[in-house]
Amino acid sequence: MFSKKPDPQKPSNIGNTTPSKPTGAPTAPPSPMSGNPTSLKAKPPASTLSTDIHIKGNVKTSGDIQISGTVDGDIRAHLLTVGEGSTVKGEIVADDIVVHGRVIGRVRGLKVRLTATARVEGDIIHKTIAIESGAHFEGSVTRQDDPLNSTSAKVKAPIKSPE
Repeated sequence: MFSKKPDPQKPSNIGNTTPSKPTGAPTAPPSPMSGNPTSLKAKPPASTLSTDIHIKGNVKTSGDIQISGTVDGDIRAHLLTVGEGSTVKGEIVADDIVVHGRVIGRVRGLKVRLTATARVEGDIIHKTIAIESGAHFEGSVTRQDDPLNSTSAKVKAPIKSPE
């Protein structure tokens, strides 16, 4: 009653695994002039330093980075993940820091999280912090509203009053 017999004149799409093009006007990708702010700049994927990489020097990025190897130097990023089995010897500064591995040096971040496998030897300056059970930490913890500002992260000498 509702079945439609295939037209012998037209090829059947049954069993065809290639997608067909939609009918109608072709759609062009949005141009930067179209006024759509989300189409202007896509966020790039996180950079990854694999386990066989050993960097001697500083690393700086405005994006996200995953460290799986060894870095002897300071790191500055937006989101920094220190992978399990990796080592960073230097200061790390980022908006969001997750430590699974080892850090020897100061840690400064808005959000700092030490997982159960983390080993941190150095001071932590943060806005918010989470330390999981099992994490190893040696150093001091200081909360600051702006831990990324290097001048506020320095220890200031006490002011002596005139006598």
